[in-house]
Amino acid sequence: MATAQSTKTHSVSIRGLAQSYGSLQVLKQLDLDIPDGEFLVLLGPSGCGKSTLLNCIAGLLEPTHGQVFIKGKNVTWEEPSKRGIGMVFQSYALYPQMTAERNLSFGLRVAGMAKDEIEKRVKRASEILQIEPLLARKPMQLSGGQRQRVAIGRALVRDVDVFLFDEPLSNLDAKLRAELRVEIKRLHQRLGNTMIYVTHDQIEAMTLADRIAVMKAGAIQQLDTPLTIYSKPRNRYVAGFIGSPSMNFIKAKVAGTVKVPTVEVAGQKVDISEYAFVDGAVVGRDVEFGARPEHIRILRAKDATAKGIIAATVELIEPMGSDSLVWLELGDQKLSARVESSEHYKSGEKVGIQFRIDQASLFDLQSGERI
Repeated sequence: MATAQSTKTHSVSIRGLAQSYGSLQVLKQLDLDIPDGEFLVLLGPSGCGKSTLLNCIAGLLEPTHGQVFIKGKNVTWEEPSKRGIGMVFQSYALYPQMTAERNLSFGLRVAGMAKDEIEKRVKRASEILQIEPLLARKPMQLSGGQRQRVAIGRALVRDVDVFLFDEPLSNLDAKLRAELRVEIKRLHQRLGNTMIYVTHDQIEAMTLADRIAVMKAGAIQQLDTPLTIYSKPRNRYVAGFIGSPSMNFIKAKVAGTVKVPTVEVAGQKVDISEYAFVDGAVVGRDVEFGARPEHIRILRAKDATAKGIIAATVELIEPMGSDSLVWLELGDQKLSARVESSEHYKSGEKVGIQFRIDQASLFDLQSGERI
């Protein structure tokens, strides 16, 4: 059994955490350590268990099994108010009859805090979040972004060690989400507190996190930095979930020799010697060859004569502003490639493509694990 001593150096520690509702297992024996001051994002689709995990940390749910430690103290059975956490929800949960200032100070007043200390904390939070001009307004007089700032401020005034965010930007439009994402990043840099953030939005995860825990069916599939998860996904699920558009996947078989392995793509053998193998026993294995759109180079037909160049046909083009996505047909396979917006292609045009093998991924066809 985990002890407080073993979790002392971490801000939050989870030991053997499981949550079940009858035969439905929502969380599966999770172990997780979050260092002091880290911004951790729990990322995954609806129903993967990310909000359940956050609620167990917050004390809003009592886990079926396992323990939760905050700052080395076992808080598994503590009330939320005694855990030293501040929580921001998807819904703003503001009292409509109260001004922003009263919403910020309500919890402190209920706790019996001295008036001058309340004023000091409200002033500090409103300055950090730049909501001083809004303090006299009621929620109905505020925009969605302003309401969420007040909701964040309500957690901020508690002056706690750990902040928990449960999809706080989901109700906002794209422009406001982008703006508040930057504000939350600045807030973390300024405060240095531990922050645990739940989202299904991979852009939020990639831009905010020190580390991302990608979740599926109550289990953490990969826990690592955004760059590692993007460039070296541990399995096909992670590779397909991260990235927009998703990584391209091509069913293939590893051939050649151990020293010069190849994969066959659309009838063309591609040398994959540059690939960094996790598992060296690869020749003869059925795999999925993965390449992100930005790691596919398109060549005009007249230039596509070198060895390792694969013939393809342009299906359609999606202009994205600074760049474009070119959708390609390789026999019965379809791939997307990212190109500069200044490069122009036509539907039906014959081209060649070349993969950046050092940036590619290979996954075992049966297990889905990275090779």
